[in-house]
Amino acid sequence: MIKEVDYIIVGLGLAGISFAEELAKNNYSFVVYEDCSQTSSKVAGGVYNPVILKRFTPVWNGHDQLEFALPKYDELENKLDIKIDSKFKTRKVFNSIADENNWFVALDKPFLSNYMQPDILKGKIEGVIGNFGFGELKGTGRIDTHKLILNYTEYLRKHGAINEEKFIYDELIIEDEFLRYKDIKSTKIVFCEGFGITKNPFFNDLPLKESKGEILTIHSPELKIDFLLKSNVFVMPLGNDYYRVGATFNWTDSTTTPTKEGREELEAKLKNVISVPYKVTNHTAGIRPTVKDRRPLLGKHPKHSNLAVLNGLGTRGVMIGPTMASMLFKHLEKGELLEKEVDINRFN
Repeated sequence: MIKEVDYIIVGLGLAGISFAEELAKNNYSFVVYEDCSQTSSKVAGGVYNPVILKRFTPVWNGHDQLEFALPKYDELENKLDIKIDSKFKTRKVFNSIADENNWFVALDKPFLSNYMQPDILKGKIEGVIGNFGFGELKGTGRIDTHKLILNYTEYLRKHGAINEEKFIYDELIIEDEFLRYKDIKSTKIVFCEGFGITKNPFFNDLPLKESKGEILTIHSPELKIDFLLKSNVFVMPLGNDYYRVGATFNWTDSTTTPTKEGREELEAKLKNVISVPYKVTNHTAGIRPTVKDRRPLLGKHPKHSNLAVLNGLGTRGVMIGPTMASMLFKHLEKGELLEKEVDINRFN
């Protein structure tokens, strides 16, 4: 028996969920294929912050992305009856007088002044190494991506809208007016596979590289901070004296297996950030899909207009995902042009 839907979505990370929500909002039917082969969204820090703290510069379209995304996560919390948005402040550890000077220079920029507190925090924070003080950001927080994906998957199960199996590209039959995949007939398909798209014969020519990231979870009862601490690693509060520490960047290892080297790197850096004891309780790894120009990948296949891609969200996926999903939907259904910065045709 053939099941007819408007869309097939391949992949249920942040990109897949964002696009599924866009379809649901506009009353389009869909079915998702997810085989859990990609883990970048599940192990992501999930932090949203529109300021690049390494250089004190704004994230590309960061303010607008955040203004659009946060209400979407509020809607997901209500829909799934869960709490995934934890709002907290972020404090940047200054390592020199130059860091302080750069902070004050950045404050003169109107956009950044919306998030950066003008006063340098000079007081000592128990358990934290910071001899030159701290700069504080407001309006930052974290989306619990692992919890979101688990609960959204369960929601789709209850509604019969997910097939938890590997998508076999060779079994996709492409016609001018429709697509057929096994017992599914669909108008369009959107691939949201993360780094898995490198095995996708329709879009494997896109310039996507793998960047492996490893993250630790630690338990440290003496580290009493309720803000995200940013230095050469981030230390993010999870509650009950647990913290997430990350992340590494490895451009050669394409496995999702946590490594001894990754743990040692994180712990070595952590020693320069906190001065209290801790215990590692978890160690995870995932592959980030990264693009050379650090912009997402959106668009249609050059020959098959009913095949599309939504990928390359990068390390700020929780911020950019909803905006990109909305943009792609309007492109596919309303004929609106994609921004050149994200259109896959920019590589032609």
